[in-house]
Amino acid sequence: MVELKTDTSIDAMYEAGQVVGRALTAARKVADVGVSLLELDEVARGVLREAGATSPFLGYRPSFALTPFPAVICASVNDAIVHGIPTHYRLRDGDLVSIDCGAELGGWAGDSAISFTVGTPRAADVRLIETAERALDAGIAAAVVGNRIGDIAHAIGTVCRDAGYGVPEGFGGHGIGRRMHEDPPVPNEGRPGRGLRLRHGMALAIEPMLIGGGTDGYHEAPDGWTLKTNDGSRAAHAEHSVAITDAGPRILTAR
Repeated sequence: MVELKTDTSIDAMYEAGQVVGRALTAARKVADVGVSLLELDEVARGVLREAGATSPFLGYRPSFALTPFPAVICASVNDAIVHGIPTHYRLRDGDLVSIDCGAELGGWAGDSAISFTVGTPRAADVRLIETAERALDAGIAAAVVGNRIGDIAHAIGTVCRDAGYGVPEGFGGHGIGRRMHEDPPVPNEGRPGRGLRLRHGMALAIEPMLIGGGTDGYHEAPDGWTLKTNDGSRAAHAEHSVAITDAGPRILTAR
């Protein structure tokens, strides 16, 4: 069931989203060569703690997971697409990093992700990240009252495919509100004019995931969480929580 949020609830979701934005900004600021992924997680924990927010990631255990998730961020490096578990791995020059973070505040959730390079960037990585961001922007632009979920999916998929990148099947965005994951699912590819019609008060986490090598294959790492590209190419991930309003899409996790 899709819950339509009131304007007051959307304002409350914005407050949760701002905590997420601050956590991502803080983690990005300290990410540098030699810094461990666990240190990035600790920075994000500090932001959540200071805001009086909790993490919907920490302890999360969906049906596919072997163990509960042990951190407040997902930290995916190079050929990891999403769901990377923060470890003692220390960032190296040229690494491509995706950080996904969520927060719960006042009974509402926010969810967002960024990708960036550490140290000396590779031109191919810069292009990959820029395309992920353009795909996110295209998906948000399509998130207007009267459109359908398929319009968002088609907008995202068109940007990704036109640039020659792969799109991992079965993974995409989702509804968000009182919980991090709600209905409806928001695929990263689809046919325009299809799916649920968008209405004022819907809230969606829109999140393109791109595989640099152009193929769609991925596999689960032994940790039971991290998804990695089959071809060993690098991946990028971008995400915002967005409210559908009569005045247009409102980015709740704007940084």
